Amino acid sequence: MTVAQKDWPLNKPFKISREVSTHSETIVCEITDGEHTGRGEAAGVSYNGETIESILQQVSDVADEVQGGVTREELQLIMAPGGARNAVDCALWDLEAKQAGKSIWELIGWNPNPVTTVYTVGIDELENMQKDAATHAEYPFIKVKVGIGDPIAQIAAINAGAPDSAIVIDANQAWSVADLEKYAGTLKIMGVEMIEQPMNREEDEDLRNYDAPLPLCADESCATSADLERLQGLYSMVNIKLDKTGGLTEALRLAEQALSMGFELMVGNMLGSSLAMAPSFVIGQKCRYVDIDGPLLQSEDCDHAMCYDNGVVQVFNPELWG
Repeated sequence: MTVAQKDWPLNKPFKISREVSTHSETIVCEITDGEHTGRGEAAGVSYNGETIESILQQVSDVADEVQGGVTREELQLIMAPGGARNAVDCALWDLEAKQAGKSIWELIGWNPNPVTTVYTVGIDELENMQKDAATHAEYPFIKVKVGIGDPIAQIAAINAGAPDSAIVIDANQAWSVADLEKYAGTLKIMGVEMIEQPMNREEDEDLRNYDAPLPLCADESCATSADLERLQGLYSMVNIKLDKTGGLTEALRLAEQALSMGFELMVGNMLGSSLAMAPSFVIGQKCRYVDIDGPLLQSEDCDHAMCYDNGVVQVFNPELWG
């Protein structure tokens, strides 16, 4: 097993309520049996304190076990959820597919279809947000980062730039119930379909008696299937990100359990290349909303990159992953 850092420059600074990024920092893990090589890419979960250095150290800590032939299920027991396990888990899936001479779809028994991803507009001056939306007006779905500034004015700018696009918004934990009561009704009238992670995850219980006019999606509040019971009655949707679940193995488990409990699904990303998006594309087959636009926000992508066409993402080439 080898692991290395890979940084992807962004087209422009990407601002959300808690941070600004100029590039995507990822790690790429490769596991080989001498004939076949599996790869996985991960970025980690910054709001949980993960850094590239901490992820690299976590992978190094399990190198002996991985090189000794650990299974994906055993990996769940020796590594905690997060970016490090995501990189190793996805590399093991890729290696397994290549060793078996089967696609990921054959391994899990699914028939894949293209998915439609959102395009994400970061927080910026209203004029710039409108221009960004206008440039991507052919996308059926636009996701808008809010939490700093006036969301009503921001969505008005998006509507002016992309009047035919459906809108979802993401406050990244920056709001309170009072903010929801102030904005949600108007935002619904303006065409917003869903609000992602409005509250600080430590304050989720404040939503218990809130009568939401729009579906609420748990992102930072939902990492793995262990979080689902706590979220019932608070959120109607969960955002599955492989950097949170620690790979595709737990992401599949989370998706199945969430659906059985009545949650709708979204799949998201922490930025990265098509190599990071491919396993998320798998989960996207079961999702109402798909957010795998990481490569669209970057100025370059990996080899055998996924094909994006105004939001429609084609089934990826197995030479990329799986």
